Amino acid sequence: MSEEPVVSLEDVEVHFESNSTVLPWGDDPEVVQAVDGVSLDIPENDVVALVGESGCGKTTLGKTAIGTQRPTGGAVKYKGQDIWKANDGEGNVEIPFEEIRQSLQIIHQDPGASLNPNKTVQHTLEAPLKLRHAEMDTFERRERIHEMLSRVGMEPPEDYAKRFPHQLSGGEQQRVALIRALLMNPDLILADEAVSALDVSLRIDMMDLMLDLQDTFDTSFLFISHNLSNASYIAGKADGRIGIMYLGELVEIGPIDEVLENPTHPYTKALMWATPNLNPKADDGGSSPLRKIDVPDPRNPPAGCKFHTRCPEAREACTGEMPDAIDLGNGHEVACYRADDNHDYWSSPELTDEDDERAGAEESVAD
Repeated sequence: MSEEPVVSLEDVEVHFESNSTVLPWGDDPEVVQAVDGVSLDIPENDVVALVGESGCGKTTLGKTAIGTQRPTGGAVKYKGQDIWKANDGEGNVEIPFEEIRQSLQIIHQDPGASLNPNKTVQHTLEAPLKLRHAEMDTFERRERIHEMLSRVGMEPPEDYAKRFPHQLSGGEQQRVALIRALLMNPDLILADEAVSALDVSLRIDMMDLMLDLQDTFDTSFLFISHNLSNASYIAGKADGRIGIMYLGELVEIGPIDEVLENPTHPYTKALMWATPNLNPKADDGGSSPLRKIDVPDPRNPPAGCKFHTRCPEAREACTGEMPDAIDLGNGHEVACYRADDNHDYWSSPELTDEDDERAGAEESVAD
């Protein structure tokens, strides 16, 4: 594994304008902080699984990592080359943007929607080969496609190569999408909820297949999921990392054993509590480890630690500034004041639901 990451995100921000009014004299657009100051390195042949509730920004972060979403702040680099400076032709561009985009691929949640319904499997899989392996003739391309179809269990390959997407099951469509991405010889594949649409019985098979092919193609995976079980399975089997996202921020990340055996952020513990086969070490008395169930509006997130309005461990110190990531060792990092024994958090008053309601009322008056 080389020292330089394949992809490096440095204090990345992605903010969107959200305005329900269509009148030119309406209020200024509200800003949604989809991603808010995330840094992450993805080395060669690595697996990073990002987990969080819907709307936490994990998909936006994934698309930013592969260069399909432009950040509003920070930098995204591919092998040291700033992706968007390459796109804009700024400075000394050592790696062209087109080459970067070909090296960063995606597998979508709905493979049927990503495959052209009017093209056969053969035609679909020829496209990346023509782009990446122009030296191949028609016979070599056909043989390569048949080989890959057999590799993913689509037998006989000659039959599957002639089929259209509607003649394939959901699992078979996803296999074709995986083959198409791999035939680009990518350095990183974003698997965005790539197994969530599959039957439970097929999810493990698909994740095993991804990891099997990873060894052959020497690629990395950025695996996005709202399901902690799926994320822990693929990251654990690949000896990779798992990252926990909340309202645009990466609140905890580390090797799977470190995070699941020693969950440090209260949100990580809440996700584990909600996952039947991943109960935390903490008391499992049956009650939710959340003060509130509802996720705050991303257009108006809480000040300080964004999780403090739902956190059972929240104190007044949590309402000031967002905690910086603290290195716990072994690649395990957490953004929580509780990880610092010397922080003022420990001497500050505990927060109550009444405190939250009073703060909310004050914000409403200020607005």
